[in-house]
Amino acid sequence: QVQLVESGGGLVQVGGSLRLSCAASGSSFSIKDMGWYRQAPGKQRELVARNIMGTIMIYADSVKGRFTISRDNAKNTVFLQMNSLKPEDAAVYYCNAEVITGGRSRQVWGQGTLVTVSS
Repeated sequence: QVQLVESGGGLVQVGGSLRLSCAASGSSFSIKDMGWYRQAPGKQRELVARNIMGTIMIYADSVKGRFTISRDNAKNTVFLQMNSLKPEDAAVYYCNAEVITGGRSRQVWGQGTLVTVSS
């Protein structure tokens, strides 16, 4: 069974930076896409950034120019560098991956990491 483990969340001041990491572990799997989503209190979970097939990066309009997604395919790890953080960036950030096992594709989610932005 494939698991995703996030790290790097925490408390940061407005304008500060954080780097989130998400590592996939398990056996006999490959990963197609990896990405980050977030969910603020009272709001729906939304896409933040996604790395598609290791080559295409897509971003939510609200984070373009401030956040950067990157991926280490050899380590099955995805990162989210968050700069110029705003209060509206505060949320629980979830890692997501499209995992291929036994020829089948499924979505796997991490447990989430909390990002708090103080003004």
